[in-house]
Amino acid sequence: MIDSRPVLVNTRLDDPTADHVIGELHRRGVPVVRLDTGRPDGVTMTVGAGAGTGWRGTLRTPTRRVDPREVRAVYHRRPSPTVPASPTDDPIGHQREFAAAQVRHGLGGLLMALPGCLHVNHPHLNAAAEYKPLQLSTAVASGFTVPPTLITNEPEAARDFIRAHHPVVYKPLRHTDYRKNGELRTIWVRPVVVEEIDPSLRACPHLFQKQVPKVADARVAVVGGDFFATRITLDGEHPDWRMDYSLVSFSPIEAPAAVRRSAELYLKTFGLVFGAFDFAIDRDGTWHFLECNPNGQWAFVDPTTTREIAVALADTLEKGVSP
Repeated sequence: MIDSRPVLVNTRLDDPTADHVIGELHRRGVPVVRLDTGRPDGVTMTVGAGAGTGWRGTLRTPTRRVDPREVRAVYHRRPSPTVPASPTDDPIGHQREFAAAQVRHGLGGLLMALPGCLHVNHPHLNAAAEYKPLQLSTAVASGFTVPPTLITNEPEAARDFIRAHHPVVYKPLRHTDYRKNGELRTIWVRPVVVEEIDPSLRACPHLFQKQVPKVADARVAVVGGDFFATRITLDGEHPDWRMDYSLVSFSPIEAPAAVRRSAELYLKTFGLVFGAFDFAIDRDGTWHFLECNPNGQWAFVDPTTTREIAVALADTLEKGVSP
């Protein structure tokens, strides 16, 4: 029997990662409903609940119609920040701010509450797994090798850590928009020395970590129990290979058994179906845990691995939860 239940994909229009998965689902004939809860133009919803029933009704996009009860899986990828259209009589933006909150908690909330379907990953679980302190403590408990790390807003504590663990890098606790003189900047992972630490550190917590003497990086995408590891080789030296993709090469690699066991435990602890792990590989071949993005990118790696990850995600979403 043909399963006509759709997979719902929540992501922005420009998302090559999701495009790979959607393309694979289309090739299989799996119905896909794509929308962006942050830019819900043309999306309407009429749903109700009560009297012992879950949410039922209709969710419409400009090209699709779906009953919430029929969704087999939701791929929560990367929707835009919620910005509905602002009324012309709302120059200050108060109505727009109100509407954005209603969209986020109404349309976005419905996707979180869809009954009887698989979530990859549920937004609540993604949100918890994005906190760096919880990531690092879970990584230690899962058996990963984790570099010495300090989170502080005390300048002298930072200086002491740098002296004790030189060389040390600084990392933002969360990647978010940062502007300097009105210009949008990217904050990369970078080396830091004692002389740079000044009283401005007290403005917020900062993350410092002993720099691993690495020979390569590794990105490991895990889909359920399937592992897809990529060796990342940089032509030159910099702690953050994302600065210049033209200097980076990608090739498949086998993740050590101990790393695989720890990754399985880590994802189980957070209740995640998918995770994108980053490691630094040192001269002795030890894999050092750096972070796990519960909704990380993977379409930038070598074409073979990209294809394999897309297939694994499509397999998972197609299976969904049995009716």
